[in-house]
Amino acid sequence: MAAHNELGKWGEDLATDFLEKKGYEIIERDWKSGHIDLDIIAQEGTTLVVVEVKTRRNRLYGDPEEAVDYKKRLSLRSAINHYVKSHRLGRKVRFDIISIVGTIGSTPEIEHIKDVALY
Repeated sequence: MAAHNELGKWGEDLATDFLEKKGYEIIERDWKSGHIDLDIIAQEGTTLVVVEVKTRRNRLYGDPEEAVDYKKRLSLRSAINHYVKSHRLGRKVRFDIISIVGTIGSTPEIEHIKDVALY
């Protein structure tokens, strides 16, 4: 596996553990809709929470969450709509981003950004 893929997998594993410790129930990981994948689909109370995880080694090129730009948000919105319709869900849906900065074996910085607008 390429180093960037390993880092991404590590970040998603950390984000999953982080959410579980906060009381979220993880429903699915890496759900695919065409070429777009939803990293984590979880439940907090009665709310479905879709989480995009962005992991970077450092902030040299900006904060990880900055990679979730307008085009990416539109793609994610489409994938989320597909998930909700295909599972016939009729509950509140929220989109979050978990930003992770660090390297495998280090203690990373984790930031949970809740209720991000998808435009």
